[in-house]
Amino acid sequence: MDLAGDELTDAVVASFDGSGDERTKTVLSALVRHLHAFAREVELTEEEWFAGIDFLTRTGHKSTGSRQEFVLLSDVLGLSMLTVGLGNKKPKGATESTVFGPFFVEGSPEIKLGDDLSNGAPGQPCLVTGRVLDLHGNPIRAALVETWQADEDGFYDVQKDIDGPQNRGHLTTDADGNYSFWAVRPVAYPIPDDGPVGELLRAAGRGPMRPAHIHFMVTAPGFSRLITHVFAAGDEHLHDDAVFGVKDSLIAEVTEHPAGTAPDGRVLDQPYSTVQYDLVLATTEETRSL
Repeated sequence: MDLAGDELTDAVVASFDGSGDERTKTVLSALVRHLHAFAREVELTEEEWFAGIDFLTRTGHKSTGSRQEFVLLSDVLGLSMLTVGLGNKKPKGATESTVFGPFFVEGSPEIKLGDDLSNGAPGQPCLVTGRVLDLHGNPIRAALVETWQADEDGFYDVQKDIDGPQNRGHLTTDADGNYSFWAVRPVAYPIPDDGPVGELLRAAGRGPMRPAHIHFMVTAPGFSRLITHVFAAGDEHLHDDAVFGVKDSLIAEVTEHPAGTAPDGRVLDQPYSTVQYDLVLATTEETRSL
């Protein structure tokens, strides 16, 4: 057998013929074909192979219950966004999806419309408002809106040694599809780069920054789930997001205001910001027809 030729690849692919699951056979066969083609294209050396194995081993060791270095690796290689694109095709007019990210937490606090979910997080107060609508502009009542974001230091609550959640919560829309909450103004921040993924970025001459954004997950009966971000217009990292998550349609203005009375009647003795963004859902039938 020619160990550097197609005969080896064909033998490995044929070894999956006994798989009882057709999808498993398809995925593993394609993986081997592309992996072998990659090795041939770059003429991979044994030393480089050992370095790759060491990199993946250290990636696994860096992963913990609160940090998934393999997901981070998938993010910076663009695989996460590719998977999002393949699995979340939307009709024209529906809000686009982007990466889920590693910082979602089940069981966030329930809040009422207009409540403050910052819970003492450092940062400028920010009022976030909008409506959840269908493709025809009709409001979606009682849609579940879950949101989370970093503070002004670029940290999520799960990255800090604190007792309760910050900048995290969920609410349901009113009869007109409205959602609203107070948090802090989103800021750009670096992804964790003290592990193997950081080494990869530095070797590639890339930076670790993500542009300022707010996470949303929206669900409603009869509609396809939406997982997305709203990005801050004008952020210097919109064009070099380390995880390739930015889409033009997801960019919104963050408007700063002087101290005074906010649109919802709250009186503030410091400057504050506002963000307005409507979230448009497609029905499961509209999505299924694509």
